[in-house]
This record gives sequence, structure tokens and C-alpha cells, in this order.
Amino acid sequence: MQVIENVPLKNLNTFGVAANAAWYVDIRDENDLQALFAQDRWKNCPRLVLGGGSNMLFTSDFSGLIVHVKIQGISYEVKEDDIFVTAGGGVVWNDLVNYCVKNGFAGIENLSLIPGSVGAAPVQNIGAYGVELQDIFHSCRAFEIASGKIRVFNKEDCGFSYRDSVFKSALRGFYIITEVSFKLSKLFKPELTYGAISDELQKRGISNPTIKDLSSVVSHIRVSKLPDPATIGNAGSFFKNPVIPEAQFLKLKTDFPEIVHFPAHVGYIKISAGWLIEHCGWKGKVVGNTGTWKNQALVLVNHGNATGKEIFKFSESIIESVNAKFGIHLEREVNII
Repeated sequence: MQVIENVPLKNLNTFGVAANAAWYVDIRDENDLQALFAQDRWKNCPRLVLGGGSNMLFTSDFSGLIVHVKIQGISYEVKEDDIFVTAGGGVVWNDLVNYCVKNGFAGIENLSLIPGSVGAAPVQNIGAYGVELQDIFHSCRAFEIASGKIRVFNKEDCGFSYRDSVFKSALRGFYIITEVSFKLSKLFKPELTYGAISDELQKRGISNPTIKDLSSVVSHIRVSKLPDPATIGNAGSFFKNPVIPEAQFLKLKTDFPEIVHFPAHVGYIKISAGWLIEHCGWKGKVVGNTGTWKNQALVLVNHGNATGKEIFKFSESIIESVNAKFGIHLEREVNII
């Protein structure tokens, strides 16, 4: 383990924006964290935990310490029909999904091709196509910076909600997730109700999909809608789908009968942020070096030399536009640094 000074971050964030970190360190196991934070200098220094760099936007240089979690390893344990899969915090999320799909472990397939690392997944409570991380989460190990001890969090400890957890709110900055365990199953119960999954299965002539079929279809849909960060800088969905009271939704539906929506908790409806943005005229729009993706208005992109501030300013314009037309305030899903 070595702390390095003045490290460029352009290749460590999927937006590909230029920024520097005052200090940077790779973490390969929990012992590295204990050694690092045994030094008061790093315990009291501003810090940012980095995984795949896929859910953040740097709007300036970072004056503290970047802690890049690279802890590897995947293992599993079978208990009757349940399969408990454990992965290091630095494992690439889609590598874990592919591992589970290949081995016939059901429950994670709808989360195929989401960018990022395993350790970041509970922080954001990632989700797609009718499945959220909390649906398959069993527990995680996390390093407590103040004490240098490891704590195990179960599902109830994590306070999961839509794209949120205690690690993103009340306990933000206090813990670093080193390992995550998932409860999957031998029994495959496909979730087909969200997005274009059923249509794509029908196109392929598949009436009884396997785990592999569903993962393949989800991956295909994502690739058709979302740009590859290796080709054009982006952080996937930039905004959360807003959840609004049912009464507000019914009024909106009167004015906009075609509004795309999904069920949420009792008395509330989830609205497609992509639909809102597109119907404000932003889809495929280019402003300077940034803009929205041509196939999905929910995705903001870096056309080559955009700064973080430029992308942030562009997102502000979208928020104001949607609020003016629909009376809905969009929240950013991406972390602004």
C-alpha cells in the first residue's frame, strides 16, 4: 500500500472529466485500511471512497485522499435452495452478475451490465428493470474509519430506500464497504414486468426464459439505450425517477395522458425521469461539450472535453425546465464531488 500525491482522475471516472486528487491510495484488503487509518493524518483528512467511478461527477480537483477499493474475490455457499454469494468490494459489478448467471444463481440477472463495483452497490441501492440491490442483499462487511474495526451490516441496518442507504446518508463517510454477501436462489422466478423485457423476449421467440436469456435481454436493452463510457463519457442515469403523490400524478395524467409511470409504495407513483426530460425537448441535445444521449434523455454525456462544472450547469438547466413544465423537481442520482 502506497499513498501517491497529485494523481489525475480522468481515467478513474466514467464521465472522463479532468480532475486531480491531492492524494490517492489503492486498497487490496482490509489490512490495508487498518494500516492506512492507523495514521491520524489520513483519519482526519477529507476523503472519497472510489469504486468504479461510475456514479460521480468531479466539478473540481479533490483536495483530500481518494481511497480506491480494489478488494477482489468471489465465493458462495449453498443452503438448501438458497445460495449465498460473497464478493470483494472491488469486484466489477457485471463480473459478479456474469459469475452468478453462469452458475445458475437466480435473482441478480435483471441487474446485468450496470457499471460500477460491488462495494458501491449497497451505497446507491442500485436497481434496474424491476429489481433493486436490497431485494438480493444479505449483509456486508464495512470498515469503521474512527475505530479501525470491522462491522457487519444486515439488510435492516442499511436503511435501503429508492437509490439510497445509510451509507449515502446518516453514515456517509464513516464506513468503507469491503465485502458484500447476496442471497440468491436455485429457484428461478423471472421478473419480466418492467421496461421492454417482455417485448424483447417475444421478438426472440422465448416464452420460458432461462436466467441466461433474461440477462442477455437486459444487457441488449441497456446497450441499445445507454452509451458505452469507453466510447463517450457518461455516468448512466443522471437523475432519479421522481416519486410523487398519486393525486399529483392523476392531475398530470389529465394533462399528459401518455406520461410513463410505474407503481411505487402505497399512495405514490414513480414517473419516468427520461420521459419528462425528453418531453421538455432535451433528448439528444448538445450544448457546448456536453448534452443528453441521443437514445436516452436520462443520460448526460461528455462529448470530449466537457468540464464537471459544465455538465453540472447543464443538469441545472434540465431540472429547471422539468420543474417549469411538470411541477416536478428532479433529483440527481449521480454524486457531485
